[in-house]
Amino acid sequence: MVVIRLRRAGSKKRPFFRVVVTDSRAARDSSFVEILGNYNPRSKPAVVKVDKERVDYWIKKGAQPSDSVRTLIARHLTPAPAAPAPAEAK
Repeated sequence: MVVIRLRRAGSKKRPFFRVVVTDSRAARDSSFVEILGNYNPRSKPAVVKVDKERVDYWIKKGAQPSDSVRTLIARHLTPAPAAPAPAEAK
């Protein structure tokens, strides 16, 4: 099965993650098919740069996002709903 998950990079105690497409049987930091973006949790606010079109492509092909990737997509790539316009006072 093909999955979309985080691959750890960075030095000791300074994590940096790449969002990759890989085989579910592969180890966390081993081979991958494609890099879709990156995630830096140490910056304030956290920086998430992911190619949404490629994520959609792989999901259509049957790739399953991990729980953490699903959360990143929902929080950072999904546009927030527009706030309703305030009612006019008469």
